[in-house]
Amino acid sequence: MDAATAGQGEARRATIARKTAETDIRATLTLDGTGQVRVATGIGFLDHMLTALGRHGLFDLEVQATGDLHIDGHHTTEDVGIVLGQCLRQALGEKRGIRRYGHALLPMDEALAEAAIDISGRPYLAWSVPFQRDKVGTMDTELFEEFFRAFTFNAGITLHLTLKAGTNAHHVAEACFKALARSLRMAVELDSRAADAIPSTKGVLEA
Repeated sequence: MDAATAGQGEARRATIARKTAETDIRATLTLDGTGQVRVATGIGFLDHMLTALGRHGLFDLEVQATGDLHIDGHHTTEDVGIVLGQCLRQALGEKRGIRRYGHALLPMDEALAEAAIDISGRPYLAWSVPFQRDKVGTMDTELFEEFFRAFTFNAGITLHLTLKAGTNAHHVAEACFKALARSLRMAVELDSRAADAIPSTKGVLEA
């Protein structure tokens, strides 16, 4: 694995490469971007969701992934979550000046998803998102929880995702990714009132 991160006060950007016997993934995440996205994971619906994540979070995002899709999409989906979580953690650096908390209530037609984030350094996923069918396109709906768990634990954040309403699996998944995007955009934003302070009474944001 290799990683590169700009120092504090420079572009908040990270690149991570991760190669295993199951997947080969390289991703670049720029927090203060304009929503420019180039993704290719081999899973069409996952590409669609990552595009929504970048566009609605105003993150510049590049993901190139190859994996053992002849088995299923599990390893690729989980490992993309791992790499993107690591990118977020590195791009944030010491987390100085960030708002830390973010939340979003996101409608997608009949679906309504809520996301709440604490960039705390303590990884935790509270997942309350049922799906009424097993697949969206070729992607197993159970893999969405795997993605969010991998992302959350590798980013070192607390994330609560709750489905308030919705039956269409496509809409439910998209509402979740867009809610993550909007809440994360809020949480990583630099707060002009906070100067360069770390937003914690501890003085650090680590586990």
